[in-house]
Amino acid sequence: MWIVNECFMNITFHGAAQSVTGSCFLVDAHGCRFLIDCGMAQGGREADEHNEKAFAFDASRIDFVVLTHAHIDHSGLLPKLAARGFKGPIYATLATRDLLDVLLKDSAHIQQIEAERYAKRHHDRKSDKDAYLAQPLYTLAHVARAMELVQAKPYGKQFEPHPSVKICFQDAGHILGSAIAEIWLADGQGGTKKLVASGDLGQPGRVILRDPTPIAEADVLLIESTYGDRLHRNTEDTLEELVEVVTRTVPRGNVIIPAFAVGRTQELLYHFVQLTQQGRLPNVEIFVDSPMAVAATEITLKHFAVFDEEAKQLLASVRQLKESPHIHFISDVEESIKLNRIRNGAVIISASGMCDAGRVLHHLHNNLSRPECAVLICGFQAQGSLGRRLVDGVKQVRMFGDEVDVRASVHTLGGFSAHADQKALLDWAAAFAKPPAQTFVVHGEETAAQTLARELRQRLHFNVSVPELGQTMEI
Repeated sequence: MWIVNECFMNITFHGAAQSVTGSCFLVDAHGCRFLIDCGMAQGGREADEHNEKAFAFDASRIDFVVLTHAHIDHSGLLPKLAARGFKGPIYATLATRDLLDVLLKDSAHIQQIEAERYAKRHHDRKSDKDAYLAQPLYTLAHVARAMELVQAKPYGKQFEPHPSVKICFQDAGHILGSAIAEIWLADGQGGTKKLVASGDLGQPGRVILRDPTPIAEADVLLIESTYGDRLHRNTEDTLEELVEVVTRTVPRGNVIIPAFAVGRTQELLYHFVQLTQQGRLPNVEIFVDSPMAVAATEITLKHFAVFDEEAKQLLASVRQLKESPHIHFISDVEESIKLNRIRNGAVIISASGMCDAGRVLHHLHNNLSRPECAVLICGFQAQGSLGRRLVDGVKQVRMFGDEVDVRASVHTLGGFSAHADQKALLDWAAAFAKPPAQTFVVHGEETAAQTLARELRQRLHFNVSVPELGQTMEI
């Protein structure tokens, strides 16, 4: 337990502290208590245990939530928060509100399926230390309750959720609707302090979304560090590898791409359309097997105004996706099952992006043991996740009660990451006119967070801390 003295502002790090998922930061500031994000931890047994634990704060005493974007590791425990007594508003951007409804419903659905599967496997056990897995964290009713609390706000317009707090969302360039939160806090003495929460920052120069908005001033900064210790491969080299793997694989086998349904799937489709039009890829059959991804693609088109100029010029190509005879959007379960019969020639894009749940597990189960197939990993894989084990070169995995040998080739395409790499994070931080008085490096595994902290100190002369889980920092 971390003890601090009474002061103007405290921040307690209830998630994404020396880890990448479960973003949740509690701010106590001059008579106001609010959360920045309320995300689900992802990546194996420890993550499940973290999600199941009671909140370390009284949900009914939280005044409001500032949600940076819709990804489940930032939003996934909002229904649980509502179920535990939270009744305040949840502030998010317009696109985040639309995506959130899709993602949270999918999360509740997956939990229900996983709970039923667990209960069936362990129905004859009288005691089990993991028995909580037989119950979902929340239901669709809890999702509906949380969604009733969401208040959507546009980018660039300040609003006042509390007499002592003002907030403005800026584009973070990470996924559709992602936001940097600028938060002004009254200090009780006639002045204000400015807290900036980066959320997840996107990589500049990527297709579809705009670059992250530079911020000029902050007294306190929370900055993500998912890739704080490395650089991404450039886009052209990444596309060359994509072309090489797909072209080599599809004559004999299938290509399985575990992809986040929001952001990554739409970007991959964009590239497949472009590469095919350029003659660099043959007309392969692409199956988007994720009801959530299908819905997210529709929402992406709805919010076309937030795309970058290059994407706007290619609107016709994007809209042709649903008309292309080679791109198939799969929602129906029976149609998904039929994909298991395909032995070659298919590119299957399916959620979840970390291979821990959803339909992609069935496609991996049917293709991992086949040396003529390939798996393309194109997003961050949290510790403990199946995706991380595949990236680390595991030779055998257990799926649906079976031991499955990993004979398919596994490729990591880091150039498709939706997160800023170390250079991009430092460049964004360098836009501040002067270093913030305090900077907290969050949302990164320990090595990545500590490395970025060191670079911020040495290059930009920031006063930096890397908080631990549960730690309260005095401001």
